[in-house]
Amino acid sequence: MNEDYEKGYRQFAKMVGEENIEKLVSRFRLVCPDFEREVVSVVGGRIWTRGGIDLKTRSLCSICVLAALGRNNALKLNLQMALRNGAQVGEICEAIFQVAVYAGFPAAWDALDKLAEVLEEERA
Repeated sequence: MNEDYEKGYRQFAKMVGEENIEKLVSRFRLVCPDFEREVVSVVGGRIWTRGGIDLKTRSLCSICVLAALGRNNALKLNLQMALRNGAQVGEICEAIFQVAVYAGFPAAWDALDKLAEVLEEERA
């Protein structure tokens, strides 16, 4: 594999947990291996490993964008990663308030439902 893929794989492993990384990448690999390579290489290896802002800030930004777009699968993953990246539940809720103002209360409501789901799974 290339350097970006290896960096991305390691970065995602930190953010989703070593115990969950293979499950994550295999979801993409099973259907479309080329897509899996690009997601890990580009998103993980080139974007999430950039400097400039810390991982918690990057997570909060991602949550806002994904919630505004209604991308609930990616939102769930990014909520999980945000918690691992040091975001507190209160900070995530504040980010979702920003979604309510700029993308609408229904988008924020859906994001809060997804956050509740993630928190319930974390407790289990």
